Amino acid sequence: MKKFVLIVCVLTAFISCKKAQEKPLVDESKRGLIVDHGMVVSARAEASKIGAAILEKGGNAFDAMVATELALNVAYPYAGSIGGGGFMVYRLNNGEVGSLDYREKAPLAASRDMYLNENGEVIPDMSTLGAMAVGVPGGIAGVFAAHEKFGTLPMADLIQPVIELAQNGVVVTKKQDERIKHYQPNFPKANKDSILFDKTWKENDTIKYPQLAETLTRIMNNGRDEFYKGETAKRFVQFMQDNGGIITEEDLDKYEAKWRDPITFEYDDLKIISMSPPSSGGICLAQILKMVEPYDLDKFGHNSVKTIQVLTEAERRAYADRSFYLGDPDFVDNPIDALMESEYLKERMSSFSFETPTKSSDVTHGDVMALESMETTHYSIVDQFGNAIAVTVTLNGAYGSKLYNDDLGFFLNNEMDDFSSKPGTPNMFGLIGGEANSILPEKRMLSSMTPTIVEKEGKLFMSVGTPGGSTIITSVLQTILNVHEFNMTAQQAVDAPRFHHQWLPDVVMFEPNMFDDSLIKAIEDIGYETVVRENVITGKVNAILKLPDGKLEGGADHRGDDTAAGH
Repeated sequence: MKKFVLIVCVLTAFISCKKAQEKPLVDESKRGLIVDHGMVVSARAEASKIGAAILEKGGNAFDAMVATELALNVAYPYAGSIGGGGFMVYRLNNGEVGSLDYREKAPLAASRDMYLNENGEVIPDMSTLGAMAVGVPGGIAGVFAAHEKFGTLPMADLIQPVIELAQNGVVVTKKQDERIKHYQPNFPKANKDSILFDKTWKENDTIKYPQLAETLTRIMNNGRDEFYKGETAKRFVQFMQDNGGIITEEDLDKYEAKWRDPITFEYDDLKIISMSPPSSGGICLAQILKMVEPYDLDKFGHNSVKTIQVLTEAERRAYADRSFYLGDPDFVDNPIDALMESEYLKERMSSFSFETPTKSSDVTHGDVMALESMETTHYSIVDQFGNAIAVTVTLNGAYGSKLYNDDLGFFLNNEMDDFSSKPGTPNMFGLIGGEANSILPEKRMLSSMTPTIVEKEGKLFMSVGTPGGSTIITSVLQTILNVHEFNMTAQQAVDAPRFHHQWLPDVVMFEPNMFDDSLIKAIEDIGYETVVRENVITGKVNAILKLPDGKLEGGADHRGDDTAAGH
């Protein structure tokens, strides 16, 4: 008997070694920025450097959150959050986890059919352009809530560098130049008068934001309530009403950020902590990873035909569930445990075959007794104390509703389009919404944002997230798999080619110029429809990886101006 046990142990060890050897070794030469202590990775160098400077002053991740997020409003107005909102997931150095929901809300005057005409059809542009598209912003409430609970440095120390950035200005990058030019034709459609961004801005110009600097100064001096009850609130509401909006002083006064329990689950030897509803991100991520866990992705190979098939089929089923079940937990009973239950997910994948694709027309939501834009932004922070946060914030569309408050110095969101304007009808990004995400006063709209923290063997391993609308979930998914299954560095993982499927439309979407034509043809030969075009996969993933020696590696996506900074 002992001899038999010994043989089994030797064979097991041999098989384990063989499996380990089959995985490619990490290419250390492909690492991103490596630092010893704290790190910030965000969409712009200016924001990352301001956040990293706060860490170097002795601040923690939550102090750096305030500075980084407010700096993104200056350096990255494309998706900055004073006029929008977001989600934060955290893991403290003692292992405690949690999340903060500062998602926008529907105004009190909102109603279920507010975007429908007399024939019950969606009125074009009403939920996407101008004042009627704006949800009650949560950005200022979010950073103040995080600081009140966990911050250590005075708020003035965190906001003053951002005020100076707004006063001194930000240099226009090539990519920002291109974005402004692309969206400029839409600004006059939403604004009565010319705005700062109507001017001809080109690469290497410096844009200064004096009005935003004044707004931030009032907030620094008077606190959170300046935005929700003070002079800024009154000026904000007057602007909204002058432009035909429905947000009132009562809407701002009643807004609160909410602490929520995150979604936590196991995948292999990882523990994953992600955002709970009203974000669909954590649940969908859990469903997909649990559905693919039985398959040997590492043996199939990175972005191989089989890997793409397995992920596509799991994504198809998760997105079908998303559209039917999920919504604001203060209004809807989200069946979280049932949707993540192993037997349920095994049954969901039972119809999958490598020989024939499942058709989305044959997949509805499961029997267990959406919706946002590409133009979001994500930042990750790990501090010198071992605390980690992952934060995704948004205005929804590029420059939000395109409505710019020149008096206060920021764009306003068009987050109301993330509701189901008409349940069963796709929104501007092709996602189908269900009754669970219909419009009600004070309700928070469903999101795809997936700020995520990963543990390995009980220790911090990774902070990751991305913009990208409906592609957020699949981009975060692939980044985690790239590191865990395919032994990539953080930088390789965020830069790797990405693909996406979201149930409807029933096509596998491939990032352009990143996949061999022969691979895409092999996918099509099996029976999948594919699409390869610009602006399909627009996520810009930012990640921080904790290395075995305790150092931090930053992965800043090459698709944007994203930058890692640390000390």
